[in-house]
Amino acid sequence: MTSLPVVNQPPHRCGALLDHLSRRMRLRSESVLAPLGLRPRHLIALTVLRDRGGSSQQDLAKVLEMDGTNVVGLLNDLETENLIERRRSPVDRRRHVVELTDVGVKLLVRAEFALAAVEDEVLCGLTDEQRETLYELLHQATSKTDAEACTEP
Repeated sequence: MTSLPVVNQPPHRCGALLDHLSRRMRLRSESVLAPLGLRPRHLIALTVLRDRGGSSQQDLAKVLEMDGTNVVGLLNDLETENLIERRRSPVDRRRHVVELTDVGVKLLVRAEFALAAVEDEVLCGLTDEQRETLYELLHQATSKTDAEACTEP
C-alpha cells in the first residue's frame, strides 16, 4: 500500500519532542519534590497562592481547573503540613480564604531552588539565550485559549 504524502506540513513536528522533554522534566521534578513532601499539584497550588497573595477556595479551584472536592483534598494535604491556612472570609462568612503560611513560603522557595537545578540539568544542551527563546515560545503557545489557538490569523 502506498502512503499519501502529507501536504503543507512543516518539516518537523514538535509534539513528540515536547512530550519527551515534559516527561524528563516531570520525572526529575518529582524526584526532587518528593524529599520535600511535595507533589507537582502541591507546588502549583502553593505558587498560585503566593502569586495571588491568597485566594478563595472557589477561585483557586477555577485557576487550577480542578473540581472543588479535589481542591479541598489538596488543601487538606497542605494544611496538615502547615503550608497553608484557611480562614473564613471577613466579607462573606460562607467562603474560605486560603493563604500561605511562613512555613509554606519557605518550603516553596526550597522547591523552586531545587526545580531550577532540574531545569538546568534537563535543558543543559541550550544556551541561556536559547532557553529564554524557548520560554517565550512556550509562553506564547500556551497563552491563547483553545478557541484562539485554533483560529487562523
